[in-house]
Amino acid sequence: MTSIKNESKKIDESLFVMNSKRVALFILTYNAEKHIKKTLSRIPKEIVDKFTSIYLIDDSSPDKTFQESIDCAKSLGLKNFIAMQTPFNQGYGGNQKIGYTYAIEHEFDIVIMLHGDGQYPPEFLPDMIAGFKNDETAAVFGSRMIHRYQALKGGMPLYKWFGNQVLTTFENKLLGSKLFEFHSGYRAYSIPAIKSIPYLRNSNNFHFDTDIIIQLIAKNLKIKEVAMPTYYGDEECHVDGLKYAFNCIKSVIKFRLHKMGIFYQPNFDIEQSDIRNYDLKSHKNTLHHFVQHTHWKESDIVADIGANDGRLSSSIAEKVKEIIAVDIKKPNFTKENVTPMEMDLNENFDSILGSQKFDKVLALDIIEHLNNPEEAVQKINNILKNNGILYASTANIAYIIMRMTLIIGWFNYGKRGILDKTHHRLFTVNSFKRLLKNNGFKINKVVGFGPPIADQISTKGIFGILDSIASKLARMRPSLFSFNYLIVATKKMNFSETYNITTNKK
Repeated sequence: MTSIKNESKKIDESLFVMNSKRVALFILTYNAEKHIKKTLSRIPKEIVDKFTSIYLIDDSSPDKTFQESIDCAKSLGLKNFIAMQTPFNQGYGGNQKIGYTYAIEHEFDIVIMLHGDGQYPPEFLPDMIAGFKNDETAAVFGSRMIHRYQALKGGMPLYKWFGNQVLTTFENKLLGSKLFEFHSGYRAYSIPAIKSIPYLRNSNNFHFDTDIIIQLIAKNLKIKEVAMPTYYGDEECHVDGLKYAFNCIKSVIKFRLHKMGIFYQPNFDIEQSDIRNYDLKSHKNTLHHFVQHTHWKESDIVADIGANDGRLSSSIAEKVKEIIAVDIKKPNFTKENVTPMEMDLNENFDSILGSQKFDKVLALDIIEHLNNPEEAVQKINNILKNNGILYASTANIAYIIMRMTLIIGWFNYGKRGILDKTHHRLFTVNSFKRLLKNNGFKINKVVGFGPPIADQISTKGIFGILDSIASKLARMRPSLFSFNYLIVATKKMNFSETYNITTNKK
């Protein structure tokens, strides 16, 4: 009785959604001739006519799936049904790309993907639709692992059951998510969510589903999971399990490397503009933590060149007398003793800021963005007092990972990290030291930093260990193991000043 009441409730909730939104059912098929009639007949009669469209896309099946689907829909009286066929096989992901683009073009609000071979139960379509009664829901997944032992009873092979959980645990760990299952093919999406992610850049293979989860998580969109039973019958499986697992792992790792700026992956380029975006990092093994905890004097007057939004300037402000925070856009995070200034650093900023005014200058990850680094460093020299201190950092093009990728022919420009495409110049530790020396600075020390594992992934478990090891290696040998590095340098007295003092000229 309880089961019947729950089923009735879900149907009512799904009808409520379908009466207020344009809901479409997208059936994708490949070699499903033997199963398509049963799959279509199992769509609950209470909702079958409520779909704005039921559209099937057959991925050039060599059997008679396409014609069989048309005949079955006609015999079942499906008036809102349309069948399409690709001109050649697109792959599992490629077929979905066509299906979602079709949904966007036809201005549906929600699209539900159902496999034509019947592996995922059409009877649970009301549960999937009801998940969208909350307007914030971006996706609904039918999960076989909410009640995971039921999956074995439903015929899921033990190796698949075990592999599913191990892979999902790994993916959750790296993505910071808490999904019961990453690998269900029973999915529904809101069309605004689909439109907001670059799904067309995802793989055409089976790990398209993993790629799209990563994109949703990267956008902080809400994913809802609903429990559903597992059914393994005589349908043919076209997935190479080991290859699929490898590709899923590779996608998650690529995303993490992309987030850290080590590797650029276009389909994970979520809401990143071409404007320089500089995240303030807080972990103890990072550049920002080091700079914040360096020796500052209460009498220091500081210029932060390339201050971005001013967060770092504001965090240092309480330790010094005054900070001038400068960037192409006026920094908006300021305190009483922080003066924000909007300025093009490719222009003569030294004439505006003043000669020999500052005790210390911060130029963190900015020199490589400027048109002429040599001129920029000379201008920084001009605004520093004699024996003033420069803290200058940049990315290390000779980082060990960069060396390895270059060996195999990769030189992967992106929107952040070492190969940020807005970098006008790439530096090794030695070439950056030479740049500073040639423009009137004495090198005091070089401090290396590893990739931001703790800030971008986690400080727990293996990630904390990796972060610690990377940090120690970077400090030991910055030229090879630093992802980015800081050079602390002192302004030397220039020749004119030395000559004037020597000859007693004022």
